[in-house]
Amino acid sequence: MSFAMELRKKADPIWQASFRHPFVRELGEGTLDLTRFRYYVMQDEYYLHHFARVQAIGAAKSPDAKTIASMAHHAQSTCEAELSLHETFAGLLGITEEEKASFIPAPTAYAYTSHMYRAAYEGHLGDVIAAILPCYWLYYEIGERLKDCKPKEPIYQKWIGTYSSEWFRSLVEEQIARLDEIAEAVTESDRKRMEQHFLISSEYEYEFWEMAYRLETWPSAGKEIKEHVSN
Repeated sequence: MSFAMELRKKADPIWQASFRHPFVRELGEGTLDLTRFRYYVMQDEYYLHHFARVQAIGAAKSPDAKTIASMAHHAQSTCEAELSLHETFAGLLGITEEEKASFIPAPTAYAYTSHMYRAAYEGHLGDVIAAILPCYWLYYEIGERLKDCKPKEPIYQKWIGTYSSEWFRSLVEEQIARLDEIAEAVTESDRKRMEQHFLISSEYEYEFWEMAYRLETWPSAGKEIKEHVSN
């Protein structure tokens, strides 16, 4: 079993919890409250801005020109494709420029991106890939599970179509292969650290659904922010 598949096996209980989460299940059914999805879109846009920066750090830490170009392409794809998708969602959901300007990331979104930065800055390219791969891979598996769903809400159809697409699958497979290649060349200590990054990111992926479903807020300002998002 490859290193990436070993990590996938160890993370399976966490991923199964994501598959069963009401946010994911209701999105596929088309019954997810749009207030929750609207909140998710705003938090995920914040996350993706930082995800692209971490991908760019991966490019900077790459050992050769081919990998530099590939990681830079991944960062560009995040900015052009996924963030473009979120811009579409923002328009459909009526998210205003004023809301974006006053946006405050939720605790989970802030913590997850901070985890990725720490892995990226303190480690090598293998640490970067291990920390960001659960986002790619889990979303693709969710897209595959939901691809035959036909929610009446067009926004949910578009979300499912993006993450079950061949374009997205190719990005996932490329990063899985890259992680396996790196794992063969590094020490056992490195592999243990990479495993920890992967599992922590998997936990945060689950917490991201939970954050959106509960409309998570900072303890000191929860009521005010929650009412703002709901309105």
